[in-house]
Amino acid sequence: MNHLRLPLLDQETCENLLEKLAQQAEWQDGSLTAGAHAKGGKRNLQIIYDSPLRKVIHERVEHAMWNHPVVKGFCLPRKLHRFLITKTEKEGGYDTHVDNAYMSSGRSDLSFTLSLTDDTRYEGGELEIDSISESFPIRLKQGEIVIYPSTSLHRVCTVTRGVRTVCVGWIESYVQAENDRLCLFQLESGARAVLAKHGRSDELDLIFLAYTNLLRRLGG
Repeated sequence: MNHLRLPLLDQETCENLLEKLAQQAEWQDGSLTAGAHAKGGKRNLQIIYDSPLRKVIHERVEHAMWNHPVVKGFCLPRKLHRFLITKTEKEGGYDTHVDNAYMSSGRSDLSFTLSLTDDTRYEGGELEIDSISESFPIRLKQGEIVIYPSTSLHRVCTVTRGVRTVCVGWIESYVQAENDRLCLFQLESGARAVLAKHGRSDELDLIFLAYTNLLRRLGG
């Protein structure tokens, strides 16, 4: 499965954001932002988009993502599109769907979910992402993010206890093709690992040269 999962925010930051959401957030029906084909299957709440609090959280998460070298290497991000904060309570969930190909600000190549809630505080609510032959259930720990291709069918399983609060968003990459992004990520990751282990070399300079010129060629 071509996804990336890693810790992004620490526990203190997540708890602070959850406290602000509990005190200040105005919530609305999440189906208001679902596409026509998915509207009936979206059973959650989301913070009002124009909320100053949503903007604060957006900026905090975007800063953490764009300053994480692995996230940058995997996504090759050009733009982070609209960013939602959703709350799924008992009996809520989101049936199988695919994200829109284009948001109001551009193409969606990658989707992400960042968990603000400790996974012991709710049951159910797994994010399931489909591959060609099977589904991958993902239960995020507090502060973890998973980034995956927006071309994938996926769903949020029904929450059976507690409340699941997450941030979700979409990314436009400089490299549109999934396989090209993955090859570039593997090449860069391998080169950086060799650099850390053995230091600079003429041979490694040639690998970074190839990576940079491939990125220049494949990027749009």
